[in-house]
Amino acid sequence: MRSIRPPMSAPAFLREFVRNWKTVGAVAPSSPALAEMMMEASRCAEARHILELGPGTGAFTQAIARVMPDQAKYVGLELNEAFVHRLHEEFPGMRFECCCAQKFDLTQPDFSEGFDVIISGLPWTAFPESLQKAILGNVLPHLAPGGCFVTFAYFGFHLLPAGQHFRELLGSLLPNVTTTEVVWANLPPAFVYVARREA
Repeated sequence: MRSIRPPMSAPAFLREFVRNWKTVGAVAPSSPALAEMMMEASRCAEARHILELGPGTGAFTQAIARVMPDQAKYVGLELNEAFVHRLHEEFPGMRFECCCAQKFDLTQPDFSEGFDVIISGLPWTAFPESLQKAILGNVLPHLAPGGCFVTFAYFGFHLLPAGQHFRELLGSLLPNVTTTEVVWANLPPAFVYVARREA
């Protein structure tokens, strides 16, 4: 069992949001209930290779570290330097890269087998469509056959044009997209998009 400290507090997260609102994209960390839903939907406990996009304060990372097999390999891509520094301290046995998800070289030999699970905490609807396409175009080709991509959307916000456009984009790249039930114990309430690549 890995020793894990609590993720960044809500006040600390809010301070970082004020400093870097364009890259943080939310005013509060995701809840443990949403993190648990992400783990269940992705079947992270069965994964051998895991990619996390935008680990932020580690809300999902903490859940990943708890459930992933001991032999599993993990890499997290985070643009915010303050978050990356904290993630290295909180999860010393896990790999984090301070970089743009759309530019990180996933053709490296370390990733040759592809990822069984890609977990995203990125604020998709805050991004222009060109950036959404650039990120998904870089990472989804490295989703292994039978692999799963999961991300969340805030309930209600998914009905706005930006939310609908992202759902359409994701469906055009991975046709079999489903959704989980709403996690009301999150601020704001959210649900998970689940997209699997055919085996």
